[in-house]
Amino acid sequence: MPVWGAWDGEALWFSSSRGSSKARNLVGDPRCSIATDNAWEPVVVEGVVRVVTDHDALVRFIDMTNEKYETSYGVDFLDPTVNATFRVAPSWAFALTEDDFPGSPTRWSFDS
Repeated sequence: MPVWGAWDGEALWFSSSRGSSKARNLVGDPRCSIATDNAWEPVVVEGVVRVVTDHDALVRFIDMTNEKYETSYGVDFLDPTVNATFRVAPSWAFALTEDDFPGSPTRWSFDS
């Protein structure tokens, strides 16, 4: 299921309704993979999520989201009793471009 996300230089952040299958599954097993929706230049990230409830961290995430998507949501949108905010620390990422399929595949590994 698509979600809005933001990259802070170290991790990928996103949120989902606490009652959604996605949120329940991630709370049960925090291992995940995330992919962009661009089939011509895909990026795939694999890692482990943690649920974020710290108010200052939620403010930072909503600020990143508002800037990226040109919105103006308040931090109350991320109320931890209603929405789960996730931070994915990547273990690896993979990307390629269709125009240079044989020469572009790149894999990155991240320290835990």
